[in-house]
Amino acid sequence: MAELDERSWSDAIDMYERRATIAKVTSREHENWVLDLSTLMRGDTRDARGWRTVDIWEGELERLDEPSYPFVMPPEAVATADAWKPYLHEIPRSQAIRFLVALSTPWIDVTKEPHFEERREALEAKARVLLSRFPAGSRFYANTGHGSDTRDYYQRVSRWYSFSTRTFDFGLVLVSETEVGMVWSFR
Repeated sequence: MAELDERSWSDAIDMYERRATIAKVTSREHENWVLDLSTLMRGDTRDARGWRTVDIWEGELERLDEPSYPFVMPPEAVATADAWKPYLHEIPRSQAIRFLVALSTPWIDVTKEPHFEERREALEAKARVLLSRFPAGSRFYANTGHGSDTRDYYQRVSRWYSFSTRTFDFGLVLVSETEVGMVWSFR
């Protein structure tokens, strides 16, 4: 695996450039990391280390009119950030690798990815680089419902809790003691 630095991060996060995706990391400012996730969703922050991000809507009119676009900020999330936690289910690091790979594919469905087996190792290597930013003890959360911790993300995922105005949105939240990140793909 490539050592984590700005260049390896940039190379790894590049796998989301061809998707309608937002992938970024911010400093963890709150014990309740959902508050930092809300900051990421509003687009109020740049990468904590100044590294590359992917945000298909950055600078677009939709974002200028509504800073949280395409995310829908539930009114209860403003009142209490814990309102979002029931919709995000913890998954182990091994599942996070597979989910990061799935989030990079067309239709967010590995079964529809041409030549996946030939590309699998390279995609998983990129996912491991992304996860290396989040050391042992970090936690990972998916919006793919109950059973997310045992779901096979290399099969079609048909269950999720939507956080956006888009028809489908699948996301992974990455939480360490010092940073909070997200990779959210839409279709």
